[in-house]
Amino acid sequence: MSDRPLQEPTLLLLTALADEPRHGYGLIQEIDAISQGRVRMRTGTLYGALDRLLQQGLIQIEREEVVDGRARKVYALAEAGRSALAAETERLRAVVAEAERRMAARRAPVTRPKGALA
Repeated sequence: MSDRPLQEPTLLLLTALADEPRHGYGLIQEIDAISQGRVRMRTGTLYGALDRLLQQGLIQIEREEVVDGRARKVYALAEAGRSALAAETERLRAVVAEAERRMAARRAPVTRPKGALA
C-alpha cells in the first residue's frame, strides 16, 4: 500500500468493513449510511473495487455461502486494510485539526495598537 491518500470509495469500503464482515449488498447499504446518502455505490463499481482490494490484500473473503440458491461472498477487513484505514484516519484527523486551527485564527479579532492604521 502506498502513502497516498485513499480514494473515497476505498475509504468507505474499508470503513464499512471495520466493525464486521459484510456481503456485497450489505456493503452498498452501509456505504449509503456512512455517507448519509451522499454516495450510492453501483454494483459494478462495488465488485470492481472489491476485486482490487482483494488483490492488494486490504480485504479478504471471510466465507462463501448460498442464500436462496445464490452464491454470496462475505468480505472482511484484512490486517493490511485495518492498518491502511488507521493511517488514513490519522491523516484526515491532522488535516481537520489544521483546518480548524486556521479557521479559528481567522475568527480571532485582530488587535492593533492604539493609533495604528487599519
